[in-house]
Amino acid sequence: MSALLIVLSFIPSALESQQSGSALITYQESITADEEDRNLVLPSFIYADSVTGEIYIIDGKGRIILFTPDLFPLVTLGKRDGVEAPQGLAVDAQGNLYIAQAVSKSNARNRVSVYNACLKWERDIYLEDFEGSGSFAPYRLAVDKKGNLYVAASHFSGILYVDNRGRIIDIIAPEEEGKKVTLNNVVIDKTGKIYAVSEDESRIYVYDENRKLINKFGEKGGSTGKLSRPKAIGVDDRTGSSYVVDYMRHTVTSYNKDGKYLFEFGGLGWSEGWFQHPVHLAIDNKGRIFVADLFNQRVQVFNSW
Repeated sequence: MSALLIVLSFIPSALESQQSGSALITYQESITADEEDRNLVLPSFIYADSVTGEIYIIDGKGRIILFTPDLFPLVTLGKRDGVEAPQGLAVDAQGNLYIAQAVSKSNARNRVSVYNACLKWERDIYLEDFEGSGSFAPYRLAVDKKGNLYVAASHFSGILYVDNRGRIIDIIAPEEEGKKVTLNNVVIDKTGKIYAVSEDESRIYVYDENRKLINKFGEKGGSTGKLSRPKAIGVDDRTGSSYVVDYMRHTVTSYNKDGKYLFEFGGLGWSEGWFQHPVHLAIDNKGRIFVADLFNQRVQVFNSW
């Protein structure tokens, strides 16, 4: 039986919990191996396909492991498939897979590799002809309803908005005190809202589908309710609540649809429900929370209610 996790914020009653928009979080299981029972090594990225329910995991061996919705490992993409240095990925409505790839031995250029729904390589996208393109290394991706891509780098002032051939349409570039903010993660919810994460600012920037800034939330700090080094965000499309993974505080922090802090769970540890430098997370269409627990060499799966 799954144990109820202790939420690291006082919630007076179940009724008040529901009214505040928070959730009860229960540990479900951990993913630790691929389809050949080879252990995960430093899992760094998770993607939950909202259409198929399939789960993609990238680990430190430079491979992508695909799981069914019931978490059965199906197949691994690796070097023989042209996957050498994957950083992040996204899937469009037609099942095409877009993989952000770093420089590798066989290809000295950063790129976005495109695979069809049968997981066969089709082409590479090289992002060029914009200020800073020479050092731009695609890191995280999101695909909108039009099939266009949002591309974040690990340390770049903004997020690229490009078509599926890599032609620049726009650049999202929030500012704080007159300076452009570096952004390191991007996701899109079912309504088309765009969520961009700044690890440096410990802040989340929310845009509508027309790329107009509508909200920002998050406060830098090392105590409950604050963010030290946020790495990624996931959105529960059932409720609009978001979850932010914090690398240094070893926690996952939840906010309601308006960006108001709700609660957090986790903390430094090795047992179920605890983390050792979590780096990424995703929310699937069932509301399950997948957390890449880097140095515990696993992906932990939680239910939210």
